[in-house]
Amino acid sequence: MSAGRIGTEGAPEVGVETEVRYLEEHSDLEAPRHAFAYTITLHNRSEETVQLLRRHWIITDGDGDIQEVEGEGVVGLQPEIDPGQRFRYTSGTLLATAVGSMEGNYLMHSQTAGEFRVAIPSFALILPGMLN
Repeated sequence: MSAGRIGTEGAPEVGVETEVRYLEEHSDLEAPRHAFAYTITLHNRSEETVQLLRRHWIITDGDGDIQEVEGEGVVGLQPEIDPGQRFRYTSGTLLATAVGSMEGNYLMHSQTAGEFRVAIPSFALILPGMLN
């Protein structure tokens, strides 16, 4: 779990929790194609409403190849999160290798801070049984 603000003094605190699961039914070891679902929970720990505007992901596979993904909102939404509330969503990614990682940030907005960024801590994408 992480709570972070990037470069904006006094910006609201937003916690980020991540969960990952391997999707065997959507993966193909021969291809190779490894599907992972990730669930993100954002917790607004501030006293004001915040809105998620954009996402920026850096996805690194086991060979060190990097893919960047940027876009508006998440899963087609630009959710507003009231003080003390949580927003949870699930999405997915494909890797050509059995291990990798994801990290990035969200561009958020609040009335008092304007736009600010929230760090998404790095999390591992690992085929079950690959590492002990």
